[in-house]
Amino acid sequence: MFHLIYREILHRKINLLLSLLAIVIAVALFVSFYTTGQASIRETIKIVRDMGFNLRIIPKETNMSEFWAKGFSESTMPEETVFKFASQKNISYNHLVATLQKKVRWRDKEAILTGVSPEFIPPGKEKAPMGFKINKGTVYVGFELAQSLGLKRKESIELLGKSFTIEKCLPDSGTDDNIRIYGHLHDVQEILNLHGRINEIKALECLCDELLKAPSASGRMDILREELSRLLPDAKVVELRDIATVRMKQRGMADRYFALIMPFVAVVCAAWIGVLAMMNVRERRNEIGILRAFGFESGKVATLFLGKAILVGVLGAVIGFMIGTGLAIKFGSKIFPITVNLIKPLYELLGWSLLVSPIFVAFSSFIPAMIAVTQDPADILRGE
Repeated sequence: MFHLIYREILHRKINLLLSLLAIVIAVALFVSFYTTGQASIRETIKIVRDMGFNLRIIPKETNMSEFWAKGFSESTMPEETVFKFASQKNISYNHLVATLQKKVRWRDKEAILTGVSPEFIPPGKEKAPMGFKINKGTVYVGFELAQSLGLKRKESIELLGKSFTIEKCLPDSGTDDNIRIYGHLHDVQEILNLHGRINEIKALECLCDELLKAPSASGRMDILREELSRLLPDAKVVELRDIATVRMKQRGMADRYFALIMPFVAVVCAAWIGVLAMMNVRERRNEIGILRAFGFESGKVATLFLGKAILVGVLGAVIGFMIGTGLAIKFGSKIFPITVNLIKPLYELLGWSLLVSPIFVAFSSFIPAMIAVTQDPADILRGE
């Protein structure tokens, strides 16, 4: 049987190459789209992550009019609140940070003194921090303050009676960050005489176990507020809805695109392979009649066609994976500059390709193979 398949391949090279081309195109497109799709997801995560935290948890007694006017709460809550939040099992998050903010007068300038805690990352997840990693005794100074006061990096300054070293002068942000002075949370608590107090917890992509059951974004937010109110009875939750919506839509876009294009590619390639298999059956009609007349059973005749199809599927999987990966690496590096170093061959796709491609080609060749099996050798040879 293997010898017959081998001889048939040598005799009809064009048919083999066209069938192989179809499956190579299908596998290459799938691998390249999937590989770049994963890069797109990583790129989107980094881009939307840089938009900032989308959930703010503030003291329950906060005057919301003053909160929106000033940009932060004047009230405070215990620092233990953030540790309680981070330790919960039924609520997940990607990034979590506690802050203490207060407007102060410094060197005849209005400044927002902001203490930032080390960032909380969920256990077992390797994620780059969203904000600054501020060491004790150092500060980051906003653009406007640095420019107007002529401050430089590594310069020593005195802030409310304590000495600090400027670690960095920040670039122009176009926001009130230009007049911020960032320091380690515990340093800011000390100089403001607010030991163990914070006035905000910022979170990114905070989810609870019941969240996915909600039919809408507003419903999901209601569930999250209810869960957090049980956990943090002295706090209230504010969602930056625009950031959350943009993040959700952007992430879903790549998935929808992939789901739209790949079925189309699969249908076209399946039809292509099916037509080629049908043409192969018609070309080999006399051969089939002779084989059946010599006593070849239906199963053996079907094996001739399906065996060739499986061989084409295996070869196409290997070649298609190599081409698709090469395309993803070559063009993905230009499309996704932020995550370019993370675009690498996904060898698990090779395993899936070797499994699925032969089945895909065999399925596409199934109807022509059944036609070959059911032909009566007498009818075929009568015409000869």
